[in-house]
Amino acid sequence: MTTRDSFLNDFRGQTIGSINEATTPAEHFQNQVLRPILKLQNDLFLSIFNSYAQNSKVDFYNLTLEKKMALMENAVLKDTAFRNKCQGIIIGLFTTQEYDLYSLNASHLNKRMMSMLLERLKSQLQYFATK
Repeated sequence: MTTRDSFLNDFRGQTIGSINEATTPAEHFQNQVLRPILKLQNDLFLSIFNSYAQNSKVDFYNLTLEKKMALMENAVLKDTAFRNKCQGIIIGLFTTQEYDLYSLNASHLNKRMMSMLLERLKSQLQYFATK
């Protein structure tokens, strides 16, 4: 294992979620790689979305709860630039071995990581009420 890979594994922390013999490879990757990275990068994702909301053509902070969530969904699931930025932040913390695994099933794992990011942002909507 390279020095970078060792550093990343130590820096990210432990697996989040259960892993057992019934766990699928995608779930294993999710719990061992994606969840720790999303947790580690949480403040950065909040800041990035906050900038996105401030630069949007609507007054995000005065929208209804439903419209705020819809804007979040649009940003994460449909805005290519925003989505690619977030994916890059996540992928940048993969080890080389994790990247090799990711590249085998990137499309499915991208959907999984964006879904997880969206839920993380939605669960912290109160953060954006104070901006």
